[in-house]
Amino acid sequence: MNHSSNEPQREPIEPIRYLSKADAAAIETELLKDYRFGQQQLIEIWGHACAIAIAKAFPLGSLSKKQPTVLVVCGPEQNGSIGLVCARHLRIFEYEPTIFYPKRSSHSLHQDFTVQCEKMDIPFLSYLPTEVQLINDAYNLVIDAMLGPETDHTDVREPYAGILVTLKQIKIPIASVDVPSGWDADEANTDGISPEVLISLTAPKKCAASFPGKHYLAGRFLPYDIQKKYELNLPEYPGTDCLIEL
Repeated sequence: MNHSSNEPQREPIEPIRYLSKADAAAIETELLKDYRFGQQQLIEIWGHACAIAIAKAFPLGSLSKKQPTVLVVCGPEQNGSIGLVCARHLRIFEYEPTIFYPKRSSHSLHQDFTVQCEKMDIPFLSYLPTEVQLINDAYNLVIDAMLGPETDHTDVREPYAGILVTLKQIKIPIASVDVPSGWDADEANTDGISPEVLISLTAPKKCAASFPGKHYLAGRFLPYDIQKKYELNLPEYPGTDCLIEL
């Protein structure tokens, strides 16, 4: 029997919007200037959510190695600081992160996050082995918190160009923060690293529209007026979770 005539018509669900690099920058500017979020506050929110996403994608009990080791590769800008916060929370979640942070920022904010990791006895590598097997043997996965959406993917300089060459060769899983390093935020990747997990921040970027791996979104804090203004059509988060798998 067809009950459709008696049932209320459901509103069609609009597809989630994938942001351009320019829109992502505009939203962040509004959060900082108009909504009075602090940069440190945003980085903490995102880094904590990234750690939860890692714990969901790679639970402690599922790791192949005896020690729950994780390598976190941090860049010089905001994505790198998000990686530092992620590493700190992973340590609290009983993972064993090691950080590779080759060009430390002189910005006091980034230095604060570095000190917090040092105070938690999280080790920092002085160099990244070019012998890929050493990385495969030592760690369960790599967190790519190197180059964010603002990076010009056509002009990746050292030491990051060399790090990308190494990351393309490793066999253990990679989880990327917001935009996989070396990708153009506005286009699908053709020749970059191939992460198994992507953690989009605020809203997914255009490059993630056809991402084939496990894809999480961390953006529950976003004010409704911004969601409406940019027609983000974000999904409904389950319960009190701060992230959702897309």
